[in-house]
Amino acid sequence: MSSDAHPAYAPKGMPFRRLGPSGLRVPLFCLGGWLTIGGSVIGDPVKDIMKTAFENGINMFDTAEDYSKGNSEREMGRVLKELNLRRTDLVISTKIFWGPRDGPNDKGAFPEASSSIIEGTQECLERLQVSYVDIIFAHRYDITVPMEEIVRAFNYVIEKGWAFYWGTSEWTAQQIEEAHHIATKLNLIAPIAEQCRHNMLYRERPEKEYAPLYKKYGMKTTAFSALAAGMLTGKYNNGIPEGSRFATVDMYKNRETTLASAEGLAEIAKVKEITKIAESLGSTPTALALAWVAKNPNTSTVILGVSSAQQLLENLKALEVLPKMTDEVMEKIESILGNKPEDAGNNGRPELDKFGRI
Repeated sequence: MSSDAHPAYAPKGMPFRRLGPSGLRVPLFCLGGWLTIGGSVIGDPVKDIMKTAFENGINMFDTAEDYSKGNSEREMGRVLKELNLRRTDLVISTKIFWGPRDGPNDKGAFPEASSSIIEGTQECLERLQVSYVDIIFAHRYDITVPMEEIVRAFNYVIEKGWAFYWGTSEWTAQQIEEAHHIATKLNLIAPIAEQCRHNMLYRERPEKEYAPLYKKYGMKTTAFSALAAGMLTGKYNNGIPEGSRFATVDMYKNRETTLASAEGLAEIAKVKEITKIAESLGSTPTALALAWVAKNPNTSTVILGVSSAQQLLENLKALEVLPKMTDEVMEKIESILGNKPEDAGNNGRPELDKFGRI
């Protein structure tokens, strides 16, 4: 990136939190690229979204090597270069697992072989047009590759200066614990954060299974799907609108059936009640749902997925709702949801001590 005339970064009231136990501070809301950037959104609209994000305090951008077959990284990299943003003003994260490579150690059984992690990281940097990312995530856990190999490979990436930290995404607590055990035993760097699904309708893993990890390692989350694929916006309360994610994305095609089920109808009923609370706060169900995830102290950042700059601004109204989320409001939400995980206690430690004390 050119060193001339960098646009000045200003937080614009955006709160910041530390990413896990690290010294890296990230905005409470960041911009993600799944399905949208490089996929359903390309060209000038991507620039509009990212420029709007930066101008409203979002300086963290999250993507992955497999998002739109690498096009998400390409589009983000192109826009960051065109906007001429100072690299040190940014936090960039990407993920490794289902890359576009076709070698025998890249696809199928070995997406997290050390060669795939190392070569994949270099290719991510090329697409993003940067010399390093701040954090790189293991997008899933590869059961066919020894954990030590995975930990060593991500440490190699850090030693080369291609990333400052590494994290996990959708790993079990036991897998994360094993990674920490090996890192401690071998004097290596352990993962600092978990990128996981977390929303009003999905709470068990982030709030119960990971609970011991928050306490033991200071681990935090970068939360995705805070709107439950749009379910919590209320757009599906009366069916599936044409052009919506449930109507156009293959992985959601069965939602028409599930929404008509008893469970689906119960979820819709909850969303309608949540909408009433949002309206009483002078807000929207979208902003309330995002603020609810952001309010969790174990959330470092909430990933926003948007298809327009206007949608991004609507999402950021969650910042206006946060101060209104008193204990009384939270209790009302809990009474509607009725799905708060039980206190993990020792039950939330799925064999966490199987690796022994070091």
